[in-house]
Amino acid sequence: MASDTGKKIIQIDVSSDTVCPWCFVGKKNLDKAMEQSKDKFDFEVRWHPFFLNPDAPKEGIMKSDFYKTKFGPVQFERATSRMTEIFRGLGLEYDMSGLTGNTMDSHRLITLAGHQGYDKQNALVDELFQNYFCQGKYIGDKQVLLDAARKAGIEGAEELLEDPSKGVDEVQEELNKYSSGISGVPHFVINGKYQLSGGQPPHIFMRAFEMAAKGGA
Repeated sequence: MASDTGKKIIQIDVSSDTVCPWCFVGKKNLDKAMEQSKDKFDFEVRWHPFFLNPDAPKEGIMKSDFYKTKFGPVQFERATSRMTEIFRGLGLEYDMSGLTGNTMDSHRLITLAGHQGYDKQNALVDELFQNYFCQGKYIGDKQVLLDAARKAGIEGAEELLEDPSKGVDEVQEELNKYSSGISGVPHFVINGKYQLSGGQPPHIFMRAFEMAAKGGA
C-alpha cells in the first residue's frame, strides 16, 4: 500500500498501558526509527489498550508503595535504578513520585483521540507518558487528562470524562481485538503480521519496516 507521496505505508498497531515504562521507552525508540526512515516510508501508528493492573484503584495509590508491595523492596530499588538509567539515556528524567492507579480513563481518552487522527492520538500518548513518568502527575486525575487532551488538540474530552461509562465498551472491544492474545506490553504489530515485543532499539524497528515493505503487506 502506498500513500499520496508514493512511499509505502507502514501501519503499526501498538498495545500499551499508560503506566508501563517500557511502553514509553518503546515509543521513543519507535519515534527515532520512524524519523530515520521517513524518506522511505509513511507511517500510521495506532494505539490500543492493555491493563497491567486492571484492579488498581481509581483514586490512586503512591507509586512507590504500590510497586514495593507488588515486587518487594529489593526488586523495586533495582528496577527503579535500571529505569532511571534507561530514561536518562533517552534524555528523560524518571520520576517515581506521585500516584499510580486505574488507567481506564486514560485509555478511554486515547481511544477517543484515535477517531480524531492518529497524529493527535500519538501526541496524546506521548503527553500522558511525559506526565506520568517524568512529571509525577497521576493520569487517573481528570484535570491532568483534560490538560493533556487540550495540549494534543483533542475535542470532546470533558464530555467523555464526565460520564464514567462512555467509551468503556469501545476500549473493551479494542482490548479483545488487539491485546487479548498477548501477555505483556509494549507489543507492536507491523503491517498486520510482523510482531515485536518490548522496548526494542530503533534499528530493530527499522529492520521490521524493511521486512514489512518487502513482504508487500
